[in-house]
Amino acid sequence: MHKVLIFSTAICPYCVSAKNFLKQRGLDYEEVRVDLDLSRREEMLTRSGGRRTVPQIFINETHVGGFDDLVAAERSGRLRELVESGP
Repeated sequence: MHKVLIFSTAICPYCVSAKNFLKQRGLDYEEVRVDLDLSRREEMLTRSGGRRTVPQIFINETHVGGFDDLVAAERSGRLRELVESGP
């Protein structure tokens, strides 16, 4: 089973787009709202190599990046590889 984690905020159109993109592909995800929990924002910064923008998306512990990176991963076939790699 794959695990998708998305760090997001309440008012973020790219976060909404990323969640819709994942839903359309039948991928469940766990959402972490970094605007509500500053300790989780620090976790996002650490895990993403210092990226401050949202969303930050991880699949099976691998950092994918933001929404544009997610779309690029699908186009290149990397998204499928990440999902199929399992935890």
